[in-house]
Amino acid sequence: MRHCSVQVRGLLTRDELDRYNALMEVGSFLESQSRYDLVYTVQKEVDLLVQPGIERLKEKGRDRDRATQEYLAAKERQALEDSEES
Repeated sequence: MRHCSVQVRGLLTRDELDRYNALMEVGSFLESQSRYDLVYTVQKEVDLLVQPGIERLKEKGRDRDRATQEYLAAKERQALEDSEES
């Protein structure tokens, strides 16, 4: 079973995280029983389950990028104002 990243897990809701942990436990059991045909199905469910967390992580990145752009624009405006005053 493939785990999702710690960052994505941190952005899952409590219900999503509980379901994720349960599916990973089921997947581990199936792997120990060499039932890889069923592991594939469980892994697909895990992949679908973590999609909202991945989207939340992407949105956090976009928010950070916007904040950085705003900061750089403000810094550039301040530099222009300072150079005009001199």
